[in-house]
Amino acid sequence: MQVQYQYASPSRCMQNGGQTTLGLSPDLSREEQVSFLGKLKHPLQFRDAMLMLRQIVISDMSQKKKDRTDYFQWLEGEIERRIQQHEQFLPGVRENLEKDIQKTMEELNEHDKRIEQLHQLQKELQQQVKSYDSWKDYYKIERDFWKFIKDRDYALWFVLDPVITVHQDQVSFEAFSIDESTYGCLSIDMDEFEMLQPPKLGTTNIDFSAKLEREMERFRTYSDVTLSVNPGGFQVDSGVMPEYLEKKIDLPETWIKGFNQVSAAASLGGIQLQLSPSDMYDICSFLRRHKEKKSPRYMKWILKPNQPVQVLFEPFGTILTLNTIYTGDKQREEKIWGRRRWLVIEKLIPLAKSFQVCLLGFGLPQFICADMGTMKMTIGFSSWSANDWVKGTAFNIMGGFIGDGNYEKVYQLLKQKRCLSMDSIIEELAEKKNKKTKAGIGMLLRRGEGYFDFANQMIRFRQLCNTPIPPELYQTTELEVKVQNLTNAGLDHLTIEWNEKNQFVFHNTYSNNHPEIVIDEDGQLVKVNCNCRTFQKGVRNISEPCEHVLALYIASTVFLRLKNLEHNKKYRINDIMEMLL
Repeated sequence: MQVQYQYASPSRCMQNGGQTTLGLSPDLSREEQVSFLGKLKHPLQFRDAMLMLRQIVISDMSQKKKDRTDYFQWLEGEIERRIQQHEQFLPGVRENLEKDIQKTMEELNEHDKRIEQLHQLQKELQQQVKSYDSWKDYYKIERDFWKFIKDRDYALWFVLDPVITVHQDQVSFEAFSIDESTYGCLSIDMDEFEMLQPPKLGTTNIDFSAKLEREMERFRTYSDVTLSVNPGGFQVDSGVMPEYLEKKIDLPETWIKGFNQVSAAASLGGIQLQLSPSDMYDICSFLRRHKEKKSPRYMKWILKPNQPVQVLFEPFGTILTLNTIYTGDKQREEKIWGRRRWLVIEKLIPLAKSFQVCLLGFGLPQFICADMGTMKMTIGFSSWSANDWVKGTAFNIMGGFIGDGNYEKVYQLLKQKRCLSMDSIIEELAEKKNKKTKAGIGMLLRRGEGYFDFANQMIRFRQLCNTPIPPELYQTTELEVKVQNLTNAGLDHLTIEWNEKNQFVFHNTYSNNHPEIVIDEDGQLVKVNCNCRTFQKGVRNISEPCEHVLALYIASTVFLRLKNLEHNKKYRINDIMEMLL
């Protein structure tokens, strides 16, 4: 998606005696001209939170090719040394080599020209392929885009993140990591600011350069810091206003879709744990001191009712016992991969009062919310480092966000109210079917016009881009159509079993496909399986489900409140209806 940003001036950090103004230039091409001016009560806390958000942006846990530049430099020098050493014995060898090198260089130049022609042809073909919405090797192209932006123009790369939104009750900054496996959202309450002028609400991209980040590192306890978001820009030292800055960016589709999927995943709920700063320090300290060199590399959370939470680190076999007491009713275990990403939290440990950890289940993401009083930092991790938010699991389907629903009504309501809980939206619109309103909320998220505030459990109005998102990025996908068709097919073959572990076991039959899912008393997925080719070819867990598993999951949510079922007895839909009647 092609987007163009326009700024009145670069963002700057300005010093005037003991007063410091952090001036952020917003995007002028947006309909809502956002402005904000307020003095921070805790500037150092804000500094560390923003620097941690930067760590999220630059983090990249994807596997990288070895850099062999030094080796080739040594090899070139070694060849030169040996040529000089044997020159007295092999007269003319150097001259012959130079001729060969020259000839080879000429051949390489011809090849380079041919490659350039092929690159041009490739671009033309990619445009044709894109017009048919069937990119080949799309994810590789997207990764190459991020790497190119980072290596060639750091300031341009960083301006993609964060996205700043001024709400009635808070200011928020949202960001994604390079590998798009980690999401961060810093929420700052209005109580944190001494307001110097009334704010203008809205969302904007900000010109956030590396230089500005270095200036923020200079904040000290004696600094009085004012946060300013000014559409008029900021003058340079000479007092002369620079010309407008214009930046054109080919925004990755996964960057846009990722925000929707994060919101959908955050709305699923999960197991909640309240960790103390000392508990989080113990986890990060262990990860910092131990570097795994072989598989398995997971972190298993062992939760026993009214017992301290234990964390098993593999492949070391070390169990860490935390101070937090698990208050759930049932013993459970949760595995987490990509655990080294948790180290981004280290900077907030001295500042946070507590850390709320949300585990969604096996093969699903995790969320951590650091409570710093007037500031809250929400971090979302995908299933593992190599799995971004839009690859595999369709969280919008699992959350019930299928179709358009009453999108127009939801949009008008959220634009007016700016933030509401999901229950409040359903109550305000008072539709006959809650599914219609929920689908409307999902379409709002998918269009980038809202996001789920995990820290406050609210749906907030936020326009992600300065131009409308193309329909192909939010329209109903083929997978959603398949799930919807399977859901409409009925539940004639559905069976429910209550096993000895007090877990629901759901089976269904869709043609020749027989999906099975196991859900515990807390509504968390324990196991999924399907005999279809799509599921068997994948990683065989919920991070890459098939349409049959998703359809069965949606159907199962209706029956999770059933009580007094006999163990190991299979109930059909008719049996369930008789029980309810």
